Amino acid sequence: MATGIGGSTPQQALEQLQPLTDNPPEIAAVEYRQRIQHAQRLMRDNGIDACYLNAGSNLLYFTGTAWSPSERMVGAVIPAEGEIAYIAPWFEIGTFKDAQVIEGEIFSWHEEEDPYRLFFTVLAARGLTGSGRQLKVAICETASVTLFLGLQQHAGEIKLVSALPITGYCRSRKSAAEIALMQTANNITLRVQQAAASILRPGITARELVEFVDQAHRKMGTTGSYFCIALFGSDSAFPHGVKAPNPLQHNDVVLLDTGCRYKGYLSDITRTYVYGEANPRQRFAWQAEHDAQAAAFAVIAPGVPCHKVDDAAREALASHGFGPDYQLPGLPHRTGHGIGLDIHEAPYLIRKQQEPLDVGMCASIEPMLCLPGEFGIRLEDHFYVTKDGARWFTAPAKSIDAPFG
Repeated sequence: MATGIGGSTPQQALEQLQPLTDNPPEIAAVEYRQRIQHAQRLMRDNGIDACYLNAGSNLLYFTGTAWSPSERMVGAVIPAEGEIAYIAPWFEIGTFKDAQVIEGEIFSWHEEEDPYRLFFTVLAARGLTGSGRQLKVAICETASVTLFLGLQQHAGEIKLVSALPITGYCRSRKSAAEIALMQTANNITLRVQQAAASILRPGITARELVEFVDQAHRKMGTTGSYFCIALFGSDSAFPHGVKAPNPLQHNDVVLLDTGCRYKGYLSDITRTYVYGEANPRQRFAWQAEHDAQAAAFAVIAPGVPCHKVDDAAREALASHGFGPDYQLPGLPHRTGHGIGLDIHEAPYLIRKQQEPLDVGMCASIEPMLCLPGEFGIRLEDHFYVTKDGARWFTAPAKSIDAPFG
């Protein structure tokens, strides 16, 4: 049996968990103001006159206002010059003010009124009326098609474009404060991964393990698991699981992928090992995955195109006889994804992606090896880019016999 696998009851494992003493502060108002100013500089550099942020993670990132998106238009308008403005339903103004971190004028609309027309009133209030030239207004990439089409019908000569070059650029380059929060989130989840491994026993179901992981995340001081995928045996060959997972049996591969949210920022770690004795096929595949993760990490540096990370992982797997390309048995998806306020965000480590890595970028390395009908191996840890190269948030698994070192 691998070190740290099995031997504890859920109660015993939970009793050993305590919230971490590391407690970095939430993002401060001064940083939100800096983010707005950064966005305004990018807008001016790109000839964009204003940027609309829809309710959700973009609104939260730039203003600190936590508001779930819905069919009602709620968001913020950042002009390239001048003060931010908000749009919200009239009956929600009190709640919206309570949620604000960065104050600003709120333009409201009643239920029978058209909020998309109001949007252009907001632009006019910020001096954006055209003045003999075509205005360019960036619309949040997470806004619904309904919202975009609603704005478009009133846009006239105003050109509506995607806000992604502004929002994505800013959000993909994490500050020191963001990295500290993500580090704590990852530290928590790695400890939960260890606890989860300790409660394994023959017959345990995926649901039982998922429920334990949620309890463990709560015991560590979070609101629970943000997500959790638990797979045993041949089920582990499916990257995102199966409809009816099998219970654990001796000598099964165990794949556990989970994360939590800590003060807004997310973790995401996958560990794969064997409950019992690993056979030669399992050992070979596990080592191939480990080598692919290491090869991908080794090429990371500022200025390196994202696809180079994916290329390195695939080349490593091919050297072990897997693939090539997206063929199975092999790696059927991208090598990694960015993370922050959203579980998947820029940058994406995928073939043909020319975007260069930059200081502050954070992403996963998880070149999952899928062997249909047998098992799957996914080792997932996240890194952040520094001027000197990459650093891991969590140390990769050591070996199939000592996945937690």
